[in-house]
Formats: sequence, structure tokens, C-alpha cells
Amino acid sequence: MDYSLTSLLTSLVDFILHIDTHLQLLASQYGFWLYAILFVIIFCETGLVVTPFLPGDSLLFAAGSLASMPGSSLDPHLLFVLFFSAAVLGDTVNYQIGHKLGPKVFSYEKSRLFNPEHLVTTNHFFHKYGGKTIIIARFIPIIRTFAPFVAGIGAMRYSRFILFNLAGAALWVGLFSYSGYFFGQLPFVQQNFKFLILAIIAISFMPPVIEYLKHLIGRKQDTPGC
Repeated sequence: MDYSLTSLLTSLVDFILHIDTHLQLLASQYGFWLYAILFVIIFCETGLVVTPFLPGDSLLFAAGSLASMPGSSLDPHLLFVLFFSAAVLGDTVNYQIGHKLGPKVFSYEKSRLFNPEHLVTTNHFFHKYGGKTIIIARFIPIIRTFAPFVAGIGAMRYSRFILFNLAGAALWVGLFSYSGYFFGQLPFVQQNFKFLILAIIAISFMPPVIEYLKHLIGRKQDTPGC
């Protein structure tokens, strides 16, 4: 891993762990343009298979928390509309990319950007949960980014996909952004904000980890001689 990539990962981790502080700094520097920055981050996190590492749940919660601060320039309802639009548009673009390119982007040798294991894991979610995967995936990092891509490859018709897309975006954005707005300024939350963000991330990753472990156990049991 070269120095530039290491530096990028370090900066990303620092941004996520101290996302409340960074958002306050961005708000003071860019004012109304912060809305555009937030839109782009959520759009890329949901719409591009090469950026599943961007903050999602934590960003929604932190932005909602910032909106609840006295004198904040952010409006919680405008944030909801903004995040909802970015999430829906992101999934739609991702679906179209999957529909046009299909598995071609995964025909290359495994790389940092295109990991076939992500595609296999997401396919497993579709087989288990069907169309509801689009809604469930909203709450699971990485799966959230790859679910619309897999749906575009052929797992779902667009007329059906868009309904789950709208419902999932509304639930995801509403839950995290308004939770941040209503609870983000509580003393306990403020004093333990970093740990809360870590908890959100850890809980979000639990479903795919559990599914992966089940897959490993099932494969081991099916192996002759075990």
C-alpha cells in the first residue's frame, strides 16, 4: 500500500471518527454550500461501486445533530429532502450502471476497487430476501452500495426496483437524520459522540458478517470428510 493511499485512508478514518467536528468546520467555511457537499457524499456512497467506503449512516446522524445546534444554518427538513434525493438518485444511477455494464467490471482480476466478493455477498442477500434487499441494504455499509448494482444486472425490473428504492431511502434517511436531530444534542450523546458513531458502524456491519460466518459454516459442513 503506497503512502498516498495510506494517507487517504487515515484522513477518511479521522473524518468518520470526528465527523461532528469536521461538519462544524465545513459549515463555518462553506455555509450553504455544505448542503452540496453532503449531497455529493451520499450520492457517491450509494451510487458508485468504487466508493462504498464513504460515510453513510454516521454522516446522516451527524448532520442531523448539527442541524439541532442553536444558531445552526442547517435545516433538518431540508436535510431530509437533500439526503433522500441523493440516496434515490444514487441508487438509480447505480442500477443503470449495473444494467449497462453488468458483471464486466468484475471480470478483471480482484483489485482494491472491484472486489468480486462484494458482488457474491450481495447476490446472497438477494437470494435470501428478494426485493426487500434494496430496503434492508440501506442500513448495511458496502451491501448498500452493491445492492442497486446487482439489481441492475438482472435481479429486478426497474419498475419494481424504484418502489423499493424510494421506500428504503425514506426509511434510512428519516431514521438517521432525525435521530441525530432529536437526540444529537443530549449531553450523554455529545460526551460520547465518537463511541456512538463507532457503535453505529459496528451494528451496521453485523448482518453481513453474520451471513458470511453462516456461509463459511455451511460450506464446511457440506465438505466431504467434515
